[in-house]
Amino acid sequence: MKLSAAVLCALVSVQAAVLLLATVPSAQAKELEVGYYSKKCKGVENVVKWHVIRALKANRRTGAALVRLLFHDCFVRGCDGSVLLDASSDNPHPEKKAPVNIGLAAFELLEEIKAAVEKRCPGVVSCSDILIYAARDAASALSNGHVHFDVPAGRLDGFVSKAEEAQAELPDSTHDVQQLIDNFARKNFTVEELVILTGAHSIGQGHCSSFRGRLSEPSSQITPAYRDLLNYKCSQGSDPPVDNNVRDEDYGVVARFTPGFTSRVRKIPDFLDNSFYHNNLAKIVTFHSDWTLLTHKEAFGHVVEYRDNGTLWDEDFSDSLLKLSKLPMPAGSKGEIRKKCSVVNHRLY
Repeated sequence: MKLSAAVLCALVSVQAAVLLLATVPSAQAKELEVGYYSKKCKGVENVVKWHVIRALKANRRTGAALVRLLFHDCFVRGCDGSVLLDASSDNPHPEKKAPVNIGLAAFELLEEIKAAVEKRCPGVVSCSDILIYAARDAASALSNGHVHFDVPAGRLDGFVSKAEEAQAELPDSTHDVQQLIDNFARKNFTVEELVILTGAHSIGQGHCSSFRGRLSEPSSQITPAYRDLLNYKCSQGSDPPVDNNVRDEDYGVVARFTPGFTSRVRKIPDFLDNSFYHNNLAKIVTFHSDWTLLTHKEAFGHVVEYRDNGTLWDEDFSDSLLKLSKLPMPAGSKGEIRKKCSVVNHRLY
């Protein structure tokens, strides 16, 4: 029987796809290890760090964006770089399009790092590992070296990225404390670790749409002067970003609305430390999910604990970031080493 050229091409395409699927490694096939690239791509961590430090010198805000990306990637489908994927005709709604992921940034920096690493070691280092390295280095830089940990590597980049999964899996800024506890418990994180990781809100920014309800909460939940400050900031645009930490605000704005906090204002923003806990107990935090930690006995105790011991928070935050970075992809997932972080190498469907 003779086959048309079109049929032959289709058969070849199917066979190629089957062969590709057979050769794509399982993401669960190997254990992560510190120094994974010591022989595979010598010096890769130094390459990542150089780019991160250079980026932070140009714009310190990039560091907070990298730390946030680590959480928003790993909490959905494990640490697989799925949050880095752009929309495509095959997948018009990837994770980064989810409302809960509003304001995610630093994607261009990660592509820059990936290009440099590919030039050095083609097809060896995953985007997911690069993201973890970069976030670790950013956290270290923003904390003056107080937050640090060795990164076990060997991750693969995933193929799946869905906005609806991100929206369902990530904690929301409007959640009450029990919703947060349940959300973190699904990822095997304790109440204490929830409080520890929330301490990252000492840096970065949030959009007004993420705390709109906070603007009308009673004085028992938010200091009225700070509420007035937030209302003023949110009136400056349709959905402007606002600093998470009052000390990173413009001095004139703080002097106008909360003059008692002018001594906290810093010329250099985004210093990663335990100031979130001081702010929360003073009820000058942006998100409802921040304040709600004070309504739970155990969580409240940890807020007080980390307010009083910044060194302990540095150590515990480092450990919690490390634990976060080890969250695995779903069982049976396949992965690859992407050539670019924003697109998969091959279409599997």
